[in-house]
Amino acid sequence: MFSKGYNRYGGIIMATRKVGVVPKAPVARIILDAGAKRVSADAVDAMVDVIQEFAENIATKASRIAKHSGRKTVQEGDVKLASKN
Repeated sequence: MFSKGYNRYGGIIMATRKVGVVPKAPVARIILDAGAKRVSADAVDAMVDVIQEFAENIATKASRIAKHSGRKTVQEGDVKLASKN
């Protein structure tokens, strides 16, 4: 799937591909396992965006917790604490 944006390189227009960290197939399976009979590609894309944003917020909070504790390494407890807030 290509994004709507385009980049121009040397007079040739090439579509840019949107690359995400969260794979789409497992997200579609999660939705189907939750009881959906079918899932549209747009619904999967929206769910991927929500999961990605949620994960980034927790990672940012966990990183702050580790730094506050005087560590460079994010640990399991940091992630669990960050997810509760």
